[in-house]
Amino acid sequence: MNPVVERYGDKEALAEAVAARLLERLAVAQAEGRVPQVVLTGGSVADAVHRALARLTPQTRVDWSRVGLWWGDERFVAPDDADRNAGQARAALLDAVAPDPALVHEMPSSADAADVQEGAAAYAATLAAHGPETFDVVMLGVGPDGHVASLFPGHPALAAEDLDVVGVTGSPKPPPERISLTLDRLNRTRAVWLVAAGAEKAEAVAGALAGAPAFEVPAAAVHGLEETVLHLDEAAAGRL
Repeated sequence: MNPVVERYGDKEALAEAVAARLLERLAVAQAEGRVPQVVLTGGSVADAVHRALARLTPQTRVDWSRVGLWWGDERFVAPDDADRNAGQARAALLDAVAPDPALVHEMPSSADAADVQEGAAAYAATLAAHGPETFDVVMLGVGPDGHVASLFPGHPALAAEDLDVVGVTGSPKPPPERISLTLDRLNRTRAVWLVAAGAEKAEAVAGALAGAPAFEVPAAAVHGLEETVLHLDEAAAGRL
């Protein structure tokens, strides 16, 4: 299934549109009697999406206490470290919409596990016990180098087999230790939404759409079972 490209004038318009689309998807799932399962990401665009979600939610019938929340990756640092994707999401979104704590599945911090491999194994166990067979939506940022989650070009974590979660060491982007869903697990979803803003992302976006090898541009290797959408501002779409 070919990816769909959605273009927006700037990052703010992108964030507003992605938030509105996600809320619509959640409302439909809940109307069907399901608890939708969503994978969150981090970064500046994700923060803008999260804030738009918090702002738009009161205009909808979405019940965040009936939404399962997961993360595509996390920095293996202290729980109160500003680098934590989960902390960013809580400040921008979760504290405002009051999800059910039992349905919010943060990845372990360095206070929760002896090392990053133990943390990855613990999250894999949580997924096995409480996770869906397929996610409803996986949202991913795209790095200037084409990385998604914490799967970087040329890194051994890209080649992880028979695993849902991998411990990443020696990350080329600090902090060096991270936990990430694998490509296989990211792709077990109905919809993959790649969200990118800024001219520094344009080359990676173009490579992903051109079908570059995953070892060179990991973003090229993620796809949904039903849809794959690249949500881009005009700067990130500048090489298309």
